Amino acid sequence: MLRDSVAGFVGRNADVGRARKLRGTPAEYDRGVWRQMAQLGWLGILVPERYGGLGLGLVDAAVVAEGLARSLAPEPYTATAVLAVRALDAAGSDALKNLLLPRIASGALMAALAWQERAGVLDANAVETVAIPFEGGYRVNGVKRFIAGAAGADGYLVTARTAQGVGLLWVPCDAPGLNLELEPLADGRHFGALSMRDVAVPREHAAVSPAAPPAALAGALDDATVIISAELNGVMDRALEMSLDYMRTRVQFGKPIGSFQALQHRAVDLYIQRELASAVLGEVLRVLDEHPDSHTRARMASRAKARCSDAGSKIARESIQLHGAIGFTDELDAGLYLKRTLVLSAWLGSAAYHRRRYAALTA
Repeated sequence: MLRDSVAGFVGRNADVGRARKLRGTPAEYDRGVWRQMAQLGWLGILVPERYGGLGLGLVDAAVVAEGLARSLAPEPYTATAVLAVRALDAAGSDALKNLLLPRIASGALMAALAWQERAGVLDANAVETVAIPFEGGYRVNGVKRFIAGAAGADGYLVTARTAQGVGLLWVPCDAPGLNLELEPLADGRHFGALSMRDVAVPREHAAVSPAAPPAALAGALDDATVIISAELNGVMDRALEMSLDYMRTRVQFGKPIGSFQALQHRAVDLYIQRELASAVLGEVLRVLDEHPDSHTRARMASRAKARCSDAGSKIARESIQLHGAIGFTDELDAGLYLKRTLVLSAWLGSAAYHRRRYAALTA
């Protein structure tokens, strides 16, 4: 039922033409569509019931993410409703969760997690941003990069190092001393680069614990990695559908090109890749919703991302080839699916990174 609901919503509100119109613009996504998603309950899938959410699992979040990805919806569902929510729920204080989670679930607040500082460094404990205590709160100084969902965000969940350890602090987008620059991505969306100079954060907007934030953030990153894999699954599924439809209708030498054996073999190879990726993703989602230990969680997340990144990249690139010369034009949607695949495959670790991580965790 959820899958049908997402498909119906996408058909009415989130076609590829809308993504074309919004790409490369500072707005990036439609806030009205975001509020509709909230009304359907999707933004609260991972929010606990006591904070106004549905308290469901990753399987349900993956259904929404995959369905939205099929139409290249630009709304930052994974960045806000998965990554930010999971990090806040695991590392935030009760006061911070009461303040933010109900508003995120209702669509009234757009939050982005600002945690990464250097390219290629995906260690949740690699934090150089500092939060210095003063009477009534903290003053934050540092730089965060590669912030997904930064365009149009109402505020940022910032990781910063304190004397007690790494903390999670809520910084509104209009805080004095805060500066945001948008960095364009291949698919027309943006990552954010956030610089903070003596940004004042009230004590009630900070969650500081000696051990919780790095471990909690690592778990949130693993969950988001799996949902990114679900997005890749949706993108590759639609790209393969488009290619097969074209092969059935494009006529060459008096026959549909889909009747040529060489192209049939290529199509079967892509179908196998999609089925393998879908099977791995389904197994990983079922395991993770049983709340395994952090080691198993990390290993399974890397397994899903490596498989879906490889399969998605192969299918998206081959879809350009199967469409022939028209496949290289901007007017054809196949190119948009390839660009989204490039972004998703790199976000939170490439296939090569996750293969190495999986091998290390398995050993």
